[in-house]
Amino acid sequence: QVQLVESGGGLVQPGGSLRLSCAASGRGFSTYTMAWYRQAPGKQRELVATFTSGGTTNYADSVKGRFTVSRDNAKKTVYLQMNSLKPEDTAVYYCNAGRLGETYWGQGTRVTVSS
Repeated sequence: QVQLVESGGGLVQPGGSLRLSCAASGRGFSTYTMAWYRQAPGKQRELVATFTSGGTTNYADSVKGRFTVSRDNAKKTVYLQMNSLKPEDTAVYYCNAGRLGETYWGQGTRVTVSS
């Protein structure tokens, strides 16, 4: 069993930056693919970025070059550095941990990009 707690959301102006954190508890953190998803009002949840247990990262086209996902296995934490934020990045951001047969979600942290 893995519990995930996100933090770092808030209100930021367009062009600004935020760093989200997702702290995990439980065993085997390093064996999970960690991912960030987001869900904007009235839209489906979408994948933002992933960081596999083997060290591979992938990003949605909409955030490439602006967002960076990283992880610290010793701290059982995954991060999402978000730069050059746009109003369309406004959403609730969710952390996900997954491996064969298992998937866990955090409760989400809200990011609002507005002037």
